[in-house]
Parts: sequence; structure tokens; C-alpha cells
Amino acid sequence: MSGTSRAQLCFLLLSVTALRGHARFLDIQDNEISPEGLLSLLSSELKRELPEEFVYRRALRCLDMVAVEGQFTFTAERPQLNCAVFFIGEPSDIISIEYDSVNIDCRGGDFVKVFDGWVMKGEKFPSTQDHPLPLYERYSDYCETGVTRPVVRSSQNVAMLFFRLHQSGSSFTVTFRKLINPFPCNVVSQTPEGSFTMIIPQQHRNCSFSIIYPVEIQIGELSLGQHNDLKRSILGCAGSGDFVELLGGNGMDTSKMFPMADLCYSFNGPAQMKVGCDNTVVRMVSSGKFVNRVSFQYRLLGHQELQQMKGNSVEDVCLRA
Repeated sequence: MSGTSRAQLCFLLLSVTALRGHARFLDIQDNEISPEGLLSLLSSELKRELPEEFVYRRALRCLDMVAVEGQFTFTAERPQLNCAVFFIGEPSDIISIEYDSVNIDCRGGDFVKVFDGWVMKGEKFPSTQDHPLPLYERYSDYCETGVTRPVVRSSQNVAMLFFRLHQSGSSFTVTFRKLINPFPCNVVSQTPEGSFTMIIPQQHRNCSFSIIYPVEIQIGELSLGQHNDLKRSILGCAGSGDFVELLGGNGMDTSKMFPMADLCYSFNGPAQMKVGCDNTVVRMVSSGKFVNRVSFQYRLLGHQELQQMKGNSVEDVCLRA
């Protein structure tokens, strides 16, 4: 079965489960949605073209993806106990979610929560190593802070809304907006092809660019400031404090992904690698001493290329996993 067919089948099964009201929708900490299923959700939402003055409105599903700004309402027709909405913007966006109206029974166990990032199969993006906030601060529970904090903003171009409603008729409405982020750090790409330049301006932080597709990465430019070559040769890239690594894996948490390559010296000119994983990540680690910069392009790998990669001990690490 091809990757496209498997993605469509995954989405179909998830959609049928959600619509029928079965108990197994989407466990909040250990959900079963895969990167392929997520792609199907994204592709159905991504290509809407709307006039600027038009306010887009639609109903939410128990399992949903939102990529277009607008106002979104969920009304429970039956108990909905494990639901989630994935929000995504462009790489240079951060997400703003505003509660317009909420009619739920907090004392009865209902909740509506916003998570700063994405969660899939219990794995979080950005990982705890890459996000500026501790994990407990990344959750915003309307039942605890909704009155005092009606607007929640993410730290990157993705966020999630979790909700549990026990009674039919319970509902909520939120407005989703995209705000400009002058220095995008952690990013999930909306598309399997594109280019990006990641800049960390003398900040001690880690930034990851996640592409939920098997792709070829081509790094065109890497600038990492000045380093002691002897220290780098002894300790490796991690010892230098400033480096870029290419990761591959079938989950979202970069700390659990396979290291494919690391680079800790500046250069101009193409360096490329094919990664046959569900998720490919370009990750930059910065000591804060320099202005670090990496520019790269990426494109989707074809079926024949994936077949040819099988047997290569480096390139097919995810195909064998």
C-alpha cells in the first residue's frame, strides 16, 4: 500500500471513529494519530483562499485541523470525551486562540485546554529541550484561567486545543488568528517542499524545523560564528556549543529521533541528504555567543527513491524501524 493510500485510510478510520462517537477518539497524552493521519487532516484544510475582509466560520469536528484564520464552534451532540484540534500557521507565524464563548460544566469534568505545541502518540513538539517554557506552563485550562486569560498565544506556528464534554448541548467558540514572529524558532512545515532560513540572534536556545514527510534536505548555507577547531575535533559537534543536526524519526519528539548528520562548521555550497522517515528535522543548537544561521531547501521523496534507499544503513534507518 502506498504512503498516500495509507494516509487516506488512516484519516478515514479516524474520521469514522469521531463521527460515530466511539470512546477511542484521541487520547490526550497518548493519542494514536500518526504523522500520515495528520497530513490528511492538513491537506483538507490547507488550500482555502478567502478574501481578507471575510470572516471564515465553521463548525469543529472532534478531531480536526485548522490552518485558516476564523471563528470556530464545537457543539456536542453526544458526550465527546477525547477530542483535539490541531492549529497551524506559516513558519513565520505564532498562533493566537481567543475564547469567544464557552458553555461547559467545569465542575462536572468538562474542560477546554490549549497546548503550546502539538502532541501525537504522547510525543510533544517542540520537545522539552527545545521549548522556552517548562511543560506545565505550556497547558492553559479554560476552567482554571479562562476568565482572566481569554487569549492564549503559542511560541511557534503550531498549537492544539484539547476538550472533553460530557453533556449534549455543551459548546464553545474560539477565534483563531496568526501573528507575525520576527525570529521563527520551532516550526512545523505545512508542505513537503520549500525553503527556509533559520536565524538565532545570539540567544541560548535550540530551534527545530519539522517536515512531516520523507524528504531530501539540501543545506545551502551554514554560518555558526567562530569556534575552536581543536575543541570541536575532540568533543564532536555537541562540544562546540553551536551546531546543526539532521534528525529522522517516525514521531514528533526530537530527543527520540535518529541522528542522521551533524554540522559544526560554517560553509557555503550544497550539502544534501535523503531521509526516508515520517518526520525529518533540521535542528540548530546555539550557545548564545554568535548569530547563527542556516538556509536549506527540501523536497518530497518519490516512491522509487524510497525503494532505492532500502538497504542503505544510514538513509533507511526509519524504513527498517
